Formats: sequence, C-alpha cells, structure tokens
Amino acid sequence: MSWKVSYLPEADKDLERLDNSQRLLVLKAITKVSLNPKSKSEGGYGTPLGNRNTARLADLFKIKLKKSGLRIVYKLVRTKETMLVIIVGARADNEVYIEADTRAKKHRPL
Repeated sequence: MSWKVSYLPEADKDLERLDNSQRLLVLKAITKVSLNPKSKSEGGYGTPLGNRNTARLADLFKIKLKKSGLRIVYKLVRTKETMLVIIVGARADNEVYIEADTRAKKHRPL
C-alpha cells in the first residue's frame, strides 16, 4: 500500500526550480519510496537522519540520488499515513539538512 505524498509549499518550489530531467528523477524516487517510506529497520526504503551539530533531524528521513547529487528530506505522519516532503535540493555540504531543520521547525507540528 502506497502512502499519501504531500509537500511543504517550499518543497513544491524546490521541485519547480529543477530542470525536467532532475524533476523526473526526484518524482520517480519519491514514488518508489512512498510504497514503504518507513526506515530500513522496519522493512522500508527510508534512511533515518540523526541530529547534527547544526540541525536536529532525528525524526526525518532522506532519499539520496547519488548521481545527480540531490537529496530529498521527508517526515512520516504515521497517523495519516502521509509522507511529507520537506526539501528537495543539492547536498552542498550540510546546507540541505540545515534548511530541512529550519523548515521543519517553521511548520511544526508536522
């Protein structure tokens, strides 16, 4: 069973800024992961993020698109079986994760 996918308004804008080939890669990855976005320890595709010096990401997950250098950070809203996409962007050191933390705090409760 596929989880519902929703996007923060900022994540929608992130997708719009990508070129068409990158957008297709991201949407394909999100569609695949939405089949079971739980952590790998729960039998899913999700890779949990931990807290870093600059960002608190313990309740978030990431999708890495290695060849394109893109990262997708999402949160599971388990009560609604929703996968909430927080950010889509290039890794660029830890910038994508710092921005994910900022957006998650801004939109509490997620």
